[in-house]
Amino acid sequence: MKRKETVKDGISKAIDVLIESGVDLSRLFDQDGLLKQLSKRLVEKALQSEMDDHLGYNKYARSDSENVRNGLSSKQVITDNGVILVEVPRDRASTFEPILLPNRQTRIPSLDDKILSLHAKGMSLSDIQIQIQELYGAEVSESLISNITDSVIEDVKIWQNRPLESVYSIVFFDCFVVKVRQDKRIINKAVYVALGIDRSGIKDVLGLWMSENEGAKFWLGNLTELKNRGMNDMLIACTDNLSGMSEAIAAVYPKTEHQLCIVHAIRGSLQYVSYKHRKVLVADLKPIYTAVTEQEALMALEAFATKWNQQYPQIAQS
Repeated sequence: MKRKETVKDGISKAIDVLIESGVDLSRLFDQDGLLKQLSKRLVEKALQSEMDDHLGYNKYARSDSENVRNGLSSKQVITDNGVILVEVPRDRASTFEPILLPNRQTRIPSLDDKILSLHAKGMSLSDIQIQIQELYGAEVSESLISNITDSVIEDVKIWQNRPLESVYSIVFFDCFVVKVRQDKRIINKAVYVALGIDRSGIKDVLGLWMSENEGAKFWLGNLTELKNRGMNDMLIACTDNLSGMSEAIAAVYPKTEHQLCIVHAIRGSLQYVSYKHRKVLVADLKPIYTAVTEQEALMALEAFATKWNQQYPQIAQS
């Protein structure tokens, strides 16, 4: 904590000195403004410190080592503040490999995250190229953007095939809609998700799948995939009565309790209920779904049926 406070105080004092020295803060974000100069200085200072660590002595110390500093090389680096020209130190043995800015890398890693974010939102390679040019004044080739987006595919495959826990207490199955680029058009697609809660109460996204049509065959394949990855059992599967889900669960996890989503069950119950009755009826349904024991739930259901069966007999039956 003291270390963090010291650094924070040092930065604060440096800013105060800049302001007191009469620096024109109106040009802070200009193309060659103070922010870009500070970025350049900070990167170069970090690279010099890395070189000191690599050689084992600082720039002005004496050493018997055969490997010494060998001048500087310049390269353009794309940062969040635009393009800066950085002087990178070299050593005579050519063994210096900076951690902050590895050899042949011309962009700060955070830029990759922005490119991936733009790509995930459905932007084409040419659109991303234009966006980076407008935001940072940097020329980025479409091939580089393609390499950046392709680089995450291997990580995605590793995540998709990672081992799972042997047992999950509850697994929720649902779907959400995302926009994707297909055939040069942006369209909506349903992504089906399995969210598991393990025996320690930790939530984990077990899988994501896309399909034009859902059904028993689709869910049978997904559940079989989960089993092959090590999930031998789930105590409760909670769904909103997805098409073919009951049959698939019975085939792969025959001992699993299939519980329909309470929210969807209530919505289904209200489908034919008059609007003026809905508020009171939902209040009467609540004790059924919040009951602590089965006996308490049955008593609440009986009370509900007595009150509402004459007008809406199908609700108690469902």
